Amino acid sequence: MNMPTIKEIIALLEAWAPSATAEEFDNVGLLVGDSNRKCTGALITLDTLETVVDEAITKKCNLIISFHPIIFSGLKSITGKNYVEKAVLKALENKIAIYALHTALDNHPKGVNYGIAQKLGLQNCSFLLPKKDSLKKLSFYAPSEAVEKIKEALFAQGAGALGNYTECSFENKGQGQYRPNEKAQPSIGKKGESVQVTETQVRLVFESHLQSKVLRALHESHPYEEIAFEIYTPDNENPNRGMGSIGTLATPTSEEAFLQQLKKVFNPKSIRHSQRLDKPIQRVAVLGGSGSFAIGAAKYQMADAYITADLKYHDFYQAEGKLLLIDIGHYESEQFTKKLILDYLSKKMPNFAFILAGTNTNPVNYF
Repeated sequence: MNMPTIKEIIALLEAWAPSATAEEFDNVGLLVGDSNRKCTGALITLDTLETVVDEAITKKCNLIISFHPIIFSGLKSITGKNYVEKAVLKALENKIAIYALHTALDNHPKGVNYGIAQKLGLQNCSFLLPKKDSLKKLSFYAPSEAVEKIKEALFAQGAGALGNYTECSFENKGQGQYRPNEKAQPSIGKKGESVQVTETQVRLVFESHLQSKVLRALHESHPYEEIAFEIYTPDNENPNRGMGSIGTLATPTSEEAFLQQLKKVFNPKSIRHSQRLDKPIQRVAVLGGSGSFAIGAAKYQMADAYITADLKYHDFYQAEGKLLLIDIGHYESEQFTKKLILDYLSKKMPNFAFILAGTNTNPVNYF
């Protein structure tokens, strides 16, 4: 196949885990480099350190696809004075682009936490923290005979999807009226004459990051020169995006057996946990990376155990005898993410060289 551009590979990533779905605090997308260059190879890593850039150079990869962003806050200079600047500087010098996914993939319905849940054999999974304020509702009016064509165009752009349902909409039929002025180009009626048309009001939801596509589809499929529509934020949580995952084990297991399973699956050097409760574990919540902010959600959703990382001393008190809090380590909880990215890209572009980084970027060591 012809060598793709970096931009073409980024388009695949954006279609999978759009940057617009990441958390506001995050820094995702193309962080370094020229996306118009031909891609000689892509190296997939959890973190972009200078040693990872060295590996990319050795393996002739001019694109690094990183889970964590190497640039998290603004850089006022790039002189190589710290580990961030060293990695960025070397990437720039060697014309290597860096793209980061982070919370865009965290929020994906089959992203980081879905992968963890699958490794543990969890069933009937849903989001631990469904994403709020990320749904919009579109309401518009159109001649009744044009409504089906417009809906088809909107559905094709992802509008009308809610959880396990697609092509969702609601309609009200009524009488519309307007008078075109002399500058108007009406599709129905004549200039200067009042017109009454049987119209239908249609309402449907869409994910907020799709707004420009949805509005373009509305304008391209609608027969009116001027379209009456409104967009607002509904109260619904978004069942299609969110942090963490919660599901159930096929059969209850003891705390001891469950902790042994975690050692086998994640191979952590150690596991820190709250006081054991001497009760079976079946309902399990997971959140890869730093997850202390979701302890309350795990308790609210009646989890028997919550697996995450970076818990502080006082975080363990929040178990309050209601669940087993388990810290398996940040790197350990996200270690399967590289393979997740590789599998997706390899299916989309099977003849291109996507390479898993061999560099160990875990900054935590144990004595």
